[in-house]
Amino acid sequence: MLGAIIGDIVGSRFEFGEAPEPGFKLFTPECNYTDDTICTIAVADAALNGKDYGETLHEWCRRYPSPMGGYGGRFHDWVLSDHPQPYNSFGNGSAMRVSPVAWLFDNIDDVQEQARLSAMPTHNHPEGIKGAECIATLIYWLRTTRITRHQVEKKAATVWGYELPSLHDIYKIGAENHFDGTCMETVPMAIRCFLESQNFEDAIRIAVLADGDTDTKADITGALAEAFYEIPEEFVKTALEYLPNDMLEVIAQYYEHLKKLF
Repeated sequence: MLGAIIGDIVGSRFEFGEAPEPGFKLFTPECNYTDDTICTIAVADAALNGKDYGETLHEWCRRYPSPMGGYGGRFHDWVLSDHPQPYNSFGNGSAMRVSPVAWLFDNIDDVQEQARLSAMPTHNHPEGIKGAECIATLIYWLRTTRITRHQVEKKAATVWGYELPSLHDIYKIGAENHFDGTCMETVPMAIRCFLESQNFEDAIRIAVLADGDTDTKADITGALAEAFYEIPEEFVKTALEYLPNDMLEVIAQYYEHLKKLF
């Protein structure tokens, strides 16, 4: 989960700002958590405490109605609704918030079922569900060493039908100011960014330099990278300083729970 949150915070200042340049500073005063972190915390809270995913997402997003960058238009309407219903979304939001379930459940069937359940309150389109299931499953497989990194691309293709673009093509799309807002675009891009990396920091930098939806691409890339690399302790310490106390409480509960599992 912290891999996703770190990616979100690092990528936040570039989503609607100037394009990132090589060697950019990871954490600055212009960075902040966005809806990606809020929704990831909500999924963790629901999974930890046996809550309904939709109700918990709704509660957390209403608690933080104006995050950096705001919410997407249809999701914003969902947050404002007193009786929110799924709206057949295939946006990348289902994949960016799913990482906690890949760690909190230790059976692949449970991981995939919880990924689907976490997507369904909003992203009930088959592509929205597929994006969440793919990312949760890959994290689970990587963290449990059921597959090697070299097998990730083949699994993404054979199990979910994702053809991963080359990093060159991803950067070309970013340079054209295309905003990758769907699971069908962002999930394959994020997987490629992870596969091209040498360590956790490198993964985040590659994802941010791809431009477009920088916070979400770095969020998903960071979630995958956390399952394979060690996160530098200074990154964790710095990222947590951006978060309010109620989010820190969920994170503390989350890692206390993981200690019991592992």
